[in-house]
Amino acid sequence: MELLRPDSAEAAAAALGNGSVALAGGTELVPLLRDGIVRAEKLVELRDVVPRGVDGTRIGAGTTLAELEVDPDIPQALREACSLAASPQLRSMSTLGGNLLQATRCWYWRLNFPCYLHGGDTCHAKAGQHREHAIFGNERCASAHPSDPAAALLALGARLRTTSREFSLVDLYRLPTDEERNVTALEPGEVILELDVPRPEASVYLKAMERRKWSFAIVGVAAARFADSIRLGLAGVAPIPWALSSVADLEQATPLLGTAYKVQIARALVRRAVEAVSAPAGA
Repeated sequence: MELLRPDSAEAAAAALGNGSVALAGGTELVPLLRDGIVRAEKLVELRDVVPRGVDGTRIGAGTTLAELEVDPDIPQALREACSLAASPQLRSMSTLGGNLLQATRCWYWRLNFPCYLHGGDTCHAKAGQHREHAIFGNERCASAHPSDPAAALLALGARLRTTSREFSLVDLYRLPTDEERNVTALEPGEVILELDVPRPEASVYLKAMERRKWSFAIVGVAAARFADSIRLGLAGVAPIPWALSSVADLEQATPLLGTAYKVQIARALVRRAVEAVSAPAGA
C-alpha cells in the first residue's frame, strides 16, 4: 500500500478514487482496512492540507475532537458532543471531518454480511440482533449512525465547504435506496475542508450510553435555541443523523421489536434538552 502526501487540498482531491482513499486521523479507516471492509491501493494523507482550528464560526475539518471539546468559542452542544465521543486517546486523533463520515457500528455490516449497505437485498439486523439499531428511516437498513458531533451540527444548522461546493450539513446525508447504498452524498474525490457553525442562543447535547464513558450512543440528543425556534438533532436512531421538529415527532418512529425502548429514552432526552435550552441564562 502506498501513502501519498499531496501539497494542497485540490491535489488531494485529484488523487482520490481509482483505488485511493482519504486518510485523516485514521481512527475509523485503519480498523476498516485491517478488517478488510475497506480496500485501498493508496492512502491520501489529508493532515497537512485540510484546514485545522477555529476562526469565528468557521471550524477546519482537520480539527480534532479533543481540540473542540475544550474550545470556549464554539457552541456548547458541539463541545459536549465531542467530549462524549470515544476515549481521550481517540479524540486526540479523530478529526471533525472524519467523524462526520464514520461508518455504522452495525455488527452485520462490520462482519461483512451481504447486507443492504454492502449491496445485498437483506437487512440482517431486522431478523437478528438489533438492540442498538434504528427507530427511524429503517425501511431498508436498520443501522444507526454513530456520530455525536453530527447530531450536534445538525441541530446547529451547520454548513460545509468542500473542495468543490458549499452546502448544508443536512444534505451531506441520505437514506440508502436501491439505486444508491451510500448514506453520504460526497462526490468521488470531494474533500470536506471546513464547516460554518452558527452561534445559537443556547445549546446542549445529552447522550444515553451502555457505559458511563467512551461508548457509542444508544440515543444522543442535541438541542439548539435560535431566535425563532429550537432545533433538534439525534444520534443513534437512524442510518443518518436525524432531525426532529419537536418531541411529538417521536410518534412517527418505526422501532423494531428490540429497539422500542429507544423511543422512551429519546422522549426523555428530548424533553430534558428542550428544557435546558429554554431556561434563562444562569438559571
